Amino acid sequence: MSGISNFDPNSVGLKSNNIFGLPFSEEESALVLLPVPWEVTVSYRTGTARGPENIFSAAMQVDLYDPDVRDGWKKGFHMLPVDKIIRGKSDYLRQCAELIISHMTEGGAVDDNVQLCKKMTEINNGGKMLRDWVYEMTSSLLKKGKKVGLIGGDHSTPLGFIKALGEMHGEIGILQIDAHADLRIAYEGFTYSHASIMYNTLNEVPQVSKLVQVGIRDYCDEELDMINESNGRIVTFFDRDIKARQYEGDTWKAICDDIIAALPQKVYISFDIDGLDPKLCPNTGTPVPGGFETEQVFYLFRQLHRAGKELVGFDVNEVSCGSHSGDGIDAITGARVLFKLCNFMVA
Repeated sequence: MSGISNFDPNSVGLKSNNIFGLPFSEEESALVLLPVPWEVTVSYRTGTARGPENIFSAAMQVDLYDPDVRDGWKKGFHMLPVDKIIRGKSDYLRQCAELIISHMTEGGAVDDNVQLCKKMTEINNGGKMLRDWVYEMTSSLLKKGKKVGLIGGDHSTPLGFIKALGEMHGEIGILQIDAHADLRIAYEGFTYSHASIMYNTLNEVPQVSKLVQVGIRDYCDEELDMINESNGRIVTFFDRDIKARQYEGDTWKAICDDIIAALPQKVYISFDIDGLDPKLCPNTGTPVPGGFETEQVFYLFRQLHRAGKELVGFDVNEVSCGSHSGDGIDAITGARVLFKLCNFMVA
């Protein structure tokens, strides 16, 4: 570490430092970032397990001036090392999942195949292991008085973190930026599927009093039924409805006001990169036409802060760069989303 006394925020980012080129150790930092290199159950394209590493590299190109939170970085941001054991477990179980998914898409039944049944059990146990590992890691950081953010990996990764936050803070709400509702029950037979994160959260974390979804544009009948039957616990701002309001003359500010009004005082932000327009994340696992510009979402965060809501944690997930780390804008977008959330977290 070069030390803050010798650090020049206007110079090139040094990889010998930490995230965003900042010279802070874990102990010196107000905010600690947990990378979770996991993508066992992705259902279309892979690459998100390398998301934390690719975001780390791209973060060296992020300028440190943020007009929303000036000098927020001075409070210290630090990303923990990528756990190679977790990443290796993900790589192995992903191969198992691909065999199961291939068998299912060809019309086969997993229950009729003894080997695939064993692999399914192994995958589901792996998902439980990851949930518990994330819970222990984040709980430990929170007990040390650290603010915490999580970098995925696929969207299944933050469940243990949300559980830890619920135990610490009591009632919390989730602001979910996403193309997908993620309310499927054990999608493709995987209990801890990336497509089941919000279903699992609502079932396993009773402190989550409200789930407010924004930008949703890809969902099934089962998920829509769950939204409609949630007695207001789930409030969904579908992409088509947002666009219709804007086409008919409503302002984004008015829509943001409605989104924020639906949230309790303490808020957790779950940011799936595919909530953005896919031109900003073309390599993400399941891109969907539509979505937001980054500045639209940053405006929502700004209004959330101005409304006096307390940001208790966040995740950024589903950032993939394709087969080569330099492909596309995905990691660059992910790094800038991460920096904005880090700043609001310490504001």
